[in-house]
Order: sequence, then C-alpha cells, then structure tokens
Amino acid sequence: MSSKRKAVIITGPGFQDEEYVYPYYRFQEAGFEVDVATKDGTDVIGKYGVPARATMATEQLNPENYDLVYLPGGHEAPDRVRMDDHVLRFVRGMDEVKKPIAVICHGPWICISAKIVKGRRITGYQAIKDDLINAGAIYEDKNVVEDGNIVSAPHYKHNGEFMRAVLKHFQD
Repeated sequence: MSSKRKAVIITGPGFQDEEYVYPYYRFQEAGFEVDVATKDGTDVIGKYGVPARATMATEQLNPENYDLVYLPGGHEAPDRVRMDDHVLRFVRGMDEVKKPIAVICHGPWICISAKIVKGRRITGYQAIKDDLINAGAIYEDKNVVEDGNIVSAPHYKHNGEFMRAVLKHFQD
C-alpha cells in the first residue's frame, strides 16, 4: 500500500469548473493521489463544460481510505450530492476522526445535510448564508474560514488563499 496522501473530490453534474480544476491540480502538485467520486461512478460535466472523470462511485467512499475530502461548489452539483446518503455518511465519518473537510461556494450545503455545521464557524456563497445560520452554523463573511478540520471559502476568486489554508493541514 502506498504511503502517499489521498484526497477525494466529491461532485456531480453542474459543478463550478474553477472550483474543481484548480484544487484538483493543486492537490496533485502537493503530492496527493486524487480520486473523484460521483454517484454511480459516472463522469460529469461542469457548468462551463469541464469534464470531471470519475475514478469511483460514492458508494465506495470510506473515511479510512482518505486523508482529506474536498466538496466543490456551483449550486447544482452540491444540491445533487447532498441527497446521496453514501456521501453524507462519509462526510460525517471524516468529521468524526477530524480529517480535513474542504468546502467552497455551495459545497457547505453537503455539510449541512451531513449535520456537521452546528456551532461551527463557516463561510459559503452568500446565497446559502441563511441555510448555514438556520442549520446552527456561525456564518462568517470572510475569504477563508477555518474551524478545526473544516476549511471553507465563499467563491473561487479565493482559490489561492483557500488552497493554501487547506494544504497547511499537511505541513510537516
């Protein structure tokens, strides 16, 4: 078994292209083996036509196999992904063992559905501010918010700062 760190990106049709592509390659650049999980393991297309080639189905997700999970935004993909019980169990499992959960834009919707935001400081796209507050989160209007193992950002214009904060969890 490889000792290489493993990240999984969980997404669906209509993801925000910029929130998939940049982090995908940054994780690889940082030495991660990167899986892409989608419902049924099917390839999906982003909002502007970028393909995300699945390496696995969401039903195969196991927190023991990953060091980090990343949940990109766009409004369509997270709304679909949060209806997948396999994903919700996986995200809860990652949170229980305090492994990094990186979320951007509408990605926190998945964390809301996984019931891991109550009492946690988090940010997201302004359209989901009320959803986060109503789920018991402490919404912060900032470029990047870190609360324990959850790192969040509201928009892909913060990709650089966001990814630096996410990868900081793995500095030796």
